[in-house]
Amino acid sequence: MATRPSSRHGEEQDALQRVAAPTGDLSDAVMQTLAEESPDAIVVVDVQGRLVWGNQQAEQLFGYGRAELLGQTVELLLPDGVQKVHLAHRASFMENPRTRRMGVGLDLNARRRDGATIPVEISLTPLSADSGDMVIATVRDISERQAIAGEQAALRRVATLVARGTPPEEVFAAVTAEAGRVLGVDFTTMSRYHPDGAVTVVGAWSGTDIPVIFPAGTRLSAGGPNLHTQVFQTGQPARLDTIAGDLGPALAPALAAGIRTAVGVPISVEGRLWGVMNASSTAEEPLSADTEARLAGFTELVATAIANAQARVELRGFAEEQAALRRVATLVARGVSPEEVFAAVTAEVGRVLGVDYTAMSRYEPDGARTVVAAWARSGSPVVPVGTREILGGPNVPTLVFETGRPARIDRYGEDAGPAAAAAVAAGVRSAVGVPIRVEGQLWGLMNVYSTHEERLPENTEARLAGFTELVATAIANAEARAALTASRARIVATADATRRHIERDLHDGAQQRLVSLLLQLRAAQATVAPDAGELAGQLDDVATGLGEAVDELREIARGIHPAALAEGGLRPALKVLARRSAVPVRLDVRVDRQLPEQVELAAYYVVSETLTNAARHAAASEVDVEVEADQGVLRIEVRDDGRGGATFAHGSGLVGLRDRVEALGGQLSLRSQPGAGTTVSIAVSLDDGGETRPRT
Repeated sequence: MATRPSSRHGEEQDALQRVAAPTGDLSDAVMQTLAEESPDAIVVVDVQGRLVWGNQQAEQLFGYGRAELLGQTVELLLPDGVQKVHLAHRASFMENPRTRRMGVGLDLNARRRDGATIPVEISLTPLSADSGDMVIATVRDISERQAIAGEQAALRRVATLVARGTPPEEVFAAVTAEAGRVLGVDFTTMSRYHPDGAVTVVGAWSGTDIPVIFPAGTRLSAGGPNLHTQVFQTGQPARLDTIAGDLGPALAPALAAGIRTAVGVPISVEGRLWGVMNASSTAEEPLSADTEARLAGFTELVATAIANAQARVELRGFAEEQAALRRVATLVARGVSPEEVFAAVTAEVGRVLGVDYTAMSRYEPDGARTVVAAWARSGSPVVPVGTREILGGPNVPTLVFETGRPARIDRYGEDAGPAAAAAVAAGVRSAVGVPIRVEGQLWGLMNVYSTHEERLPENTEARLAGFTELVATAIANAEARAALTASRARIVATADATRRHIERDLHDGAQQRLVSLLLQLRAAQATVAPDAGELAGQLDDVATGLGEAVDELREIARGIHPAALAEGGLRPALKVLARRSAVPVRLDVRVDRQLPEQVELAAYYVVSETLTNAARHAAASEVDVEVEADQGVLRIEVRDDGRGGATFAHGSGLVGLRDRVEALGGQLSLRSQPGAGTTVSIAVSLDDGGETRPRT
């Protein structure tokens, strides 16, 4: 350190005079007043680098009294690392007339008396062209400017993460770290609120060598005079300038870590309180007054990141929901059984809505519900298929039944009624149900369950409605198909009864009359004289014609309704068809019991029609007929080696066969490639046509 000159006051006055010299008209007092009132620190340095004058801002900036400041070399005010840079710069400045005329600036760190360093901007200007041995140094504290620049840089880094669609968890970690460093605090945390005011920490940061108090994932209960509670209750920023006493049991570790002051700022997403961001310090001094505003800059970015993430999740969820609806709609359009649709819908709903359990129930006339489909994310469904529960009590199935409208329970109690007892026992906290209406009538409900603390989203009812509409369509379609099938079955049964009636009328009426006349004619022939040759011949011709008419009438009656089927059952009737076929038939009948009448009729006509087609149209040389009744299904397959090419078009008799089989709820398929023969197959459920009976 350089020694102070003995005539310090004289040199100071001399310096001031030289400062005032360029003005010419201004007094020393005016110039000194201007210098003293400057917002920046001003010092005058001689060619040796000694401070010969300084204003009061210089005293405040560097922490020295004026008596201590003057006479010192300027190196006193510079950290060791930048002294050489300053000396080189000063020498260049003093030796270069051009730079002396223009003045130059330099950003450096200055050293205060207490050893702390602060960033400053130094501008050097010569006193005048004639006094090259003096320099005016204007020193400006740029700490705040650098802090703002650092904060803006931190905000830009976070904004970049948000714009890139970085997952919220990464944004939370980055924000707490950036905010902690910018604010110069010891701890920062970001937490998400639960409906009851409790929070879960989603991001945490602590200063160097300080362990995090509440790591991400920590759940803190509500209550106590702490920032979490204040922000939750008011939705506004809050601060604790002096923390002492009990903050509530959840925050006891914060007191143990030495936190003495803290600030909390709410995080609102789309107008709703989402969480809180806290900054805390172990220092005794309260956090600066602008801490809330500076934190808010970060929480706004956090809110944007959360909203963007939610929008992406909602968009992805919408796409998944639409795909699920298309899959269910495809099942409905294909006419699969309602049971298959129910199972598919409960599974699709559970996955799309992210719930724990789903169930579909049908309301019964006696005030109960029966579960027709159920799904669970893991384990067993909360109410298995077939469960029957009596309605009553504060639960979703009862509310939907009583009101006919969607219903929800956001917090199930212990006494929720029998229709919710199993759900409550399984840990269900909330549920939503939507009615299923078929042709305007309440049929049942679709409901979803959650075991989480958070209530199910507000749009759950609307999203469920899209699926229940498809369910209602499937039920209506199934009922319409069942009604159509029953109607077709009744038509076929009526036609068969009519045919049977006609066959009996022909057999008991016209056929028996013709047979009687034929017998009478034969008796008359026996009385004709032997020499009546012409008359005998005529009577014989009439008798032959009557016999042929009886045979033709018998064939017609047999075509109208097979008497052999009614007399002996399917096996004998098919054997008769095989014997009468114009094409050789290999017959394999594995049926050892009497089948429902309509099923036997359908089987008989299928074999009869296909044998006729093989002889008349296919030019077949042989036909294989296989008939089997097994596991509640009658299966028939008729194969020929004819020319093939058969279709259901052009009024084919196959169309009538298909209608007859489908009227029984069965299926008829046709394979007939040109040149590859024809195969007709049917499958009819014996359960739909009535129980089979052992042949008596």
